[in-house]
Order: sequence, then structure tokens, then C-alpha cells
Amino acid sequence: MGSAAMPEFSTRAIHVGQEPDPITGAVVPPVTFASTYVMDQVGVPRGGYDYSRSGNPTRDGYQAALASLEEGESALAFPSGLSATDTVLRALVQPGERVLYSQDVYGGTYRMFNQLLPAECRLAHGLDATDTVALANAAGELRPRVVWLETPSNPLLDIIDIESAAAIAHAVGAFLVVDNTFATPALQRPLTLGADVVVHSTTKAIGGHSDLVGGAAVFAPGLELGRPGASETGLVAAEAYWWQNATGAIPSPFDCWLGQRGLKTLDARVRAACANAQIIAEFLETVPQVTRVRYPGLPNDPGHQTAVEQMDGFGAVVSFQVGSAQAAKAICEATKVFLLAVSLGAVESLIEYPAAMTHPQKSGSAAAIPADLVRLAVGLEDSDDLIADLRQAFAAAAK
Repeated sequence: MGSAAMPEFSTRAIHVGQEPDPITGAVVPPVTFASTYVMDQVGVPRGGYDYSRSGNPTRDGYQAALASLEEGESALAFPSGLSATDTVLRALVQPGERVLYSQDVYGGTYRMFNQLLPAECRLAHGLDATDTVALANAAGELRPRVVWLETPSNPLLDIIDIESAAAIAHAVGAFLVVDNTFATPALQRPLTLGADVVVHSTTKAIGGHSDLVGGAAVFAPGLELGRPGASETGLVAAEAYWWQNATGAIPSPFDCWLGQRGLKTLDARVRAACANAQIIAEFLETVPQVTRVRYPGLPNDPGHQTAVEQMDGFGAVVSFQVGSAQAAKAICEATKVFLLAVSLGAVESLIEYPAAMTHPQKSGSAAAIPADLVRLAVGLEDSDDLIADLRQAFAAAAK
């Protein structure tokens, strides 16, 4: 239940960082587009702002809301999810150090781990992190600086026990970073389960309307870097801010406004989409062409029990397999309500072919996406219309 100290999630989503304008009383604070700010004295910024790469009132309000919803101490907003990932990795991982990651990750994250990091003498090792014994053994052997998880994962919907992963990471002195894009803080708050940092592609459900590209990182309270860093504070959040400011990885004020607006309806949108996704997953189990449905809301899903324990819902993404790449592509190209497009988490439903559209970087690797996999990003349309669209797509693909 909420309290005076901690109101409920939806209340915080609407009010944190959105105090009415003190001059006009505007319920929605004005967007601060300024790039620079007047100083009353040399080197003494008015209100703490001197240049918008380093700080902006609209961004600050948005970051406060992100931190509150993830139950973290502070947050940083970024111009994309990958820039958030890159900055967190730069803050935590030095040349010669390792990242141990759950191998079913977004294709762009996989590319970063397997191409960008090695080019900078930082090492990455993937594994099936749903196997906690394997994760513990690998962490003990490799002694990584960071353990990186996606749960639910993209696009196979693997569910990883965050609390167990946190204990494994911390036992070897590693940080646990969780990509919470699929669940969103409306369904899962990894910091409360022992994670140290949460990252998001806010392009997805947080933005929620297919009109924003953004990212975020949220930090656990008092998280220490454990060695000297560029920020000289000893705190991970400060170190990440130093890297963000040094590289200029900032979102525009308008993008921050869009993200903050998305947060206000996040809980309602996510729960409506989850209800649709459950209905669709159950429908797909009845379709003869479907050989496997991947959705943690199904009782027979291998991650179901863990999802029940650590999530408040099962998410809005459903993946399924149909036996052949040809059939998968034909279904993707036959839908009319489901739009053939990458991304997820928006009000409209999308369908895509991960092996070629979002995860081609994994082709030929041990982490390659099944060639017959289709991913649905379920939106807010009427579930009857979505199922009718899938029915006709399966029929068209069978011809």
C-alpha cells in the first residue's frame, strides 16, 4: 500500500518531477529548451544550470520520475537504450575486465558485447543465465566485473531469477545490471531484488507511442564504484554521469517531455497490453501451425513460476515458432492489424521476424535466433480484432 512517504506507483508516475509551474500554476511544467543559462557571477550557475549538456530542468524532472518508479536513488536519461548501455559499461568495465551476460539479449546489445567491447579490450561471455548453477560456475571462473541480464529476454522470453543472480554476482564482487525494458517498472523492479543498475530502452513501453527514441539507467542507493574513477566521488551514479557528460550522450528536452508523458499512463497501458498478450498466447496454443509458444504467462512456460514470484504481470511480448522460416515470414507479411515493424511497447501491435529484423547480429552463433520464430509486440487494440488478424494470417500463410 502507499503511504505519505511512498505513494503508489501510478501516483508517483503522474506527480514525481511534474510539480506545477510556480509562476503560472501550469499543471504541466513548461519544457526548458535553452542550451545555456545566465550566471549572476563568474562560475556560479543560477539554480545549478550552466549548459544543457550537463543539466536541464526538464531532464531532471524526468530522471526523478524514472528513479522513483524503479525505486532507485538516481537516474540518467539518454538519447537511446544503447547509449545508456554503453555509458553504464564505460563507467563500470575497464580494459581487461569481463562482462558475463545472458545470451538471449537484444541484437544491438549482443553486437556491443561481441564487437565494440572486444575492440576496446573489454571481454564479454554469454551463457544461458536461466541455469543458475551454470551462472554461478561461470562467475566463479571468469570473475566478471559485471553480470548483465535481460529478463524477460528478447525475443525468447526467458525469465531469469534476479535475486539469485544478484547473490551470484555479489559473491564474486561483480555488479548486477538488469535490462528491464520488457517488464518496465510497472511489472518488475530489479533494484528491490538485489540488482545494482537497471537500464531501459525508453523507446519502448515508457515512451509508448512509437514517437520517441530514448534510454535510461537507474542506480541503487549508495552504490560504490569500489576503485578510483573519473568522477572522484566513488559512486557509480556519479561515474556514469561523468561519462554521459563527457561524451554528450543526452536526450533533447522534448524527448524528455515525451518520456515523462509516457510514464503517466505507463501502468494502465502495460496492464491492458498484458491482458491482450495473455489472450493471444492462449489462442496461439490452439493453432495447429504453431509448434511452440513462448510467453511467461502460460503455466507450462519454463519461466512461469519465477515470473510469478518476481513480476507483477507477464508482459506484452509473445513469441512463437511455426516450423519453418518460410512460414514465419509469410505470417509476418500477411497481418493487417499487426504492423510489420521492429520495436515494441507501443499502443499499436507489431509483428516481426527476429532472425532478420532485430537480431541478425546473432546469425551463425550459438545464440542465433530460431529461423521459424515470430515475435508479437501486443498493443491496445481489441483482442478479438488481433486474434482475427492472426487467424487470417495463418490461413494466408498456409496457402
